Amino acid sequence: MAAEFNKKIILEDGQEYYGYGFGDEGERICEIVFNTSMVGYQEILSDPSYTDQAVVMTYPLIGNYGMADDDYETARPSMGALIVREYNDNPWNFRSTASLGQVMKRYHIPGVHGIDTRKLSRSIRDMGSRKAFITDASTSLLKGLKTLEGYRMQTDQVSRVSCRKIQVFPGEGERHHVVAIDCGIKQGIVRHLNRRGCKVTVVPWNISAKDLEQLNPEGIFISNGPGDPESVPETVKTVKEVLGRYPVFGICLGHQIISLAYGARTYKLKFGHRGGNHPVKNLETGKIEITSQNHSFAVDMDSLAGTGLVPTHLNLLDGTVEGVKCRRDRVFSVQYHPESAPGPQDSTYLFEQFFNMMEEGDYA
Repeated sequence: MAAEFNKKIILEDGQEYYGYGFGDEGERICEIVFNTSMVGYQEILSDPSYTDQAVVMTYPLIGNYGMADDDYETARPSMGALIVREYNDNPWNFRSTASLGQVMKRYHIPGVHGIDTRKLSRSIRDMGSRKAFITDASTSLLKGLKTLEGYRMQTDQVSRVSCRKIQVFPGEGERHHVVAIDCGIKQGIVRHLNRRGCKVTVVPWNISAKDLEQLNPEGIFISNGPGDPESVPETVKTVKEVLGRYPVFGICLGHQIISLAYGARTYKLKFGHRGGNHPVKNLETGKIEITSQNHSFAVDMDSLAGTGLVPTHLNLLDGTVEGVKCRRDRVFSVQYHPESAPGPQDSTYLFEQFFNMMEEGDYA
């Protein structure tokens, strides 16, 4: 029966999933993960945080509304691969300028459809994220496993997706000047800050504290991004050197980097958090936020003791730390993405808190 398929996925534990290819036709080895979002496949495809990852979409129909020029999170998507149950190659949307498969082919991202994504997602949930080989259906299991065994996953994702030079994005009214350290920043974050009156100066991930200070920021933003936060000690060092000198706000990887800068620890989750439906409790107000998430690592709660950071938010699904702050230094961060607005307005207060810190020197 497998002969009718032209693509397959081989997992490092020997599982095989047969399907049909779309997008780029090449082979790829990635870390396989799943995303539970019902919409937003364009934003997911173009989010730099998915660099080198094969993303399994749990929502069954993908591609039906095409790709719109204004909705990309980065100019050059770097996802490893996309795996879906049913792929629609004939989108119907007046904003669409290309199909999902056309864009994936343009940026050399392979795709597989026709897979039992429920079974595959349960496997990831039960056994954890692991290496996956997207290859031709004729590739033998033995060859695939040998290829996987000999492949070492890269750890330089942030350096590959970060900007190479400083970029300036003017804001509406320009009440504030925010310097954003680009570890894989989503354009949605820049647009959100611009709309709220911030000129945003985006700088490379490895900028020094001295060079950062010469830009005269009113506030510093640490962005999201791919991979292990311990793989970017240069960014951690810069953040550590500016703590207490400027208001600092971090999202996702930025949250983990801030925690490392204070001396806390991070660890890799079994299968990560990816999707727009994670309940998070604000420990200061008692309110529950519905959040959008995309990360593989988390901050160790026990390691926060004695660092100066206190937890502010908690994930209600697994109890992981979703936010920290240091009132003395005017620093705070969250693990989720408030600009994605899954609530849709549950988390916008975080930006207001950042603006208040720049204006008043304290929390809202």
